[in-house]
Amino acid sequence: MDNIYMLADIVILSKIGSRLKQARLKQNITQQSLSESSGVSLSSIKKIEKGEIGSFDSLLRLLRTLGLLDVLLPLVEEEQMSPNDYYELMHSIKIKTRKRAARKLHQKEKENSTW
Repeated sequence: MDNIYMLADIVILSKIGSRLKQARLKQNITQQSLSESSGVSLSSIKKIEKGEIGSFDSLLRLLRTLGLLDVLLPLVEEEQMSPNDYYELMHSIKIKTRKRAARKLHQKEKENSTW
């Protein structure tokens, strides 16, 4: 594949639309049934398949309905923390150690007690 950074935006959009159309046809789904199951209007689906992607929300709905939402996984996954970063994080947090209970109440505290 070409270097995606060298492609014009319109070419990228056209390729995405073409891939969506291929996926839809491969699953033997009509544009009308895709429209009904995804909640995206038929005219929007036709535009998206031509490469005229005007709404990211519509694109997400189509990807989800066609089972292609995993292409966006790298964008939504949490970045894994390296062992060194985890070690530094854990040691930067001051962990309070449990103190022992006092053996005897101080005389002043006994006098203030309501029990």
